[in-house]
Amino acid sequence: MIVTITGIVALYIFMLAAFTGYEIIAKVPVILHTPLMSGSNFVHGIVLVGAMVALGNATTTLEKVIGFVGVFMAAGNAAGGYVVTERMLEMFKSSGNKPKRGGH
Repeated sequence: MIVTITGIVALYIFMLAAFTGYEIIAKVPVILHTPLMSGSNFVHGIVLVGAMVALGNATTTLEKVIGFVGVFMAAGNAAGGYVVTERMLEMFKSSGNKPKRGGH
């Protein structure tokens, strides 16, 4: 049995996912944001794999362009998430642990 999703159903799923995601993130305490970012980076990796699969199955030029944009944006999102997580973790390190710069 093949199930196809119509435009209205896809829009409904997108809106429901966006609302649910917003509600979940809005209620997360500040102390949990770093672990949550690390977990979301994992999800971004899955999105990247999905975008690559969609690009690999693209047949028309429009599908290929949309797939390429999806892969590009997903890769940027995943890489940016790791950069942000690293910067947030740097904030928790004590000042005595930072390497000295300039050879002083």
